[in-house]
Amino acid sequence: MRLSFRSQGPTLAALAVTSLLAACGPSRAELQAEEMRVAAIEAAAITARLPPPVALNDSVAQSAAVYLTFTRDMATIRGGFASPDAVQAALRRGASYDANQISRGLVAYASILALQSPEFVSGVRQAGAEPTVRRQIIDRIVANPEYASTLPGAEAAASLVMAVLEADVIALSAAADSVESDAYNIQYTGDQRHGWGRATPPDREGRLQAVKDLSRTILPSASEAARLHAASNSGSGLGVTAGRTRRAPYAPSVTNAIAMAALAALGAAGDNARANTEALQYDRASQDCLASSKLNLFQCLAAARPTYEDMFCLGRHVIRDLSTCARGAALPTAIITVGNPTQSGGPARSPAITPEPLQPAPPTEPSISPLPLQVPPPPSTAPRLTPVAPPAGQTATQRLNAGPNG
Repeated sequence: MRLSFRSQGPTLAALAVTSLLAACGPSRAELQAEEMRVAAIEAAAITARLPPPVALNDSVAQSAAVYLTFTRDMATIRGGFASPDAVQAALRRGASYDANQISRGLVAYASILALQSPEFVSGVRQAGAEPTVRRQIIDRIVANPEYASTLPGAEAAASLVMAVLEADVIALSAAADSVESDAYNIQYTGDQRHGWGRATPPDREGRLQAVKDLSRTILPSASEAARLHAASNSGSGLGVTAGRTRRAPYAPSVTNAIAMAALAALGAAGDNARANTEALQYDRASQDCLASSKLNLFQCLAAARPTYEDMFCLGRHVIRDLSTCARGAALPTAIITVGNPTQSGGPARSPAITPEPLQPAPPTEPSISPLPLQVPPPPSTAPRLTPVAPPAGQTATQRLNAGPNG
């Protein structure tokens, strides 16, 4: 019994020590809490290294809403007007825009389209993951907007922007074709609208002044602005798809749009950066084009007489000019490339030509053939004028009027 008691002594002592240590250590709940604390610290460190959330202030969305609403409305106009009042109503719809506002809205809308490219947004945010590098990228974009076109994913964003704007341009061109064709069709006698189509609208001067007065700032649609603002921050919701790849250099409007979108992707285009987003919406090319279009519309209406000429002014200087200005501002001009010259399947070498020496002709004596002497005719005497005695009783003026042939 004594031996057995001695063998169990160390075991009981070890159990006692283990129990004491377990009572002094952290519990399972404490260990889990510590793990959560460490994970939170690590997450905070990662968050500190990432850019802020995507942010684009709502003024950009409002500008984009004005452009999008107006251009989509113009793309729905078609020929086949039923009355002169319908023509004038469409003309008033088309004239009610401000050139500067539409120009700025084009760039604003393009920037929101660029934010619909996941490749671009993720590429820019990864490039600016470190705070110091992010600050440098922001400063470089503000100093030179073209720098944004060199960031990862910029080609994808530009391709998306240009594909959507090109589709809008095509829709506007189709509407312009319809209205201009109707302006010609209504002139034919077979058209039932021929009578009023060739008639002059009443109060032409008042009509022109009314159109000029309509050139004012458009209020943005609240629902459209909210939809675009949500899409800019979420990167989805517009249902747009990219077309073929477009490579730099881009038109200034596209360049500025990509720059604005890059700032937004880095969280640097929010309410505290309105000055930068306002500056990036300026595009000289589209602004000048739209301003010239408005002047051409006024001149066209001033010269128009029949109603069909008003229809032509609407199709040419509202709808088509809007399409032309958008195309010129956002899409590249066609470039014709010529390849290197290639040799055809002719002989490898031209045949050699061996000239023969010229043989001098033998000198010949010039022959002299005497001509008969020509005797000049006797000089003819100049005709002598015989004055006619004036009849008695004529005045000097009557005598001059009578003359030799009197």
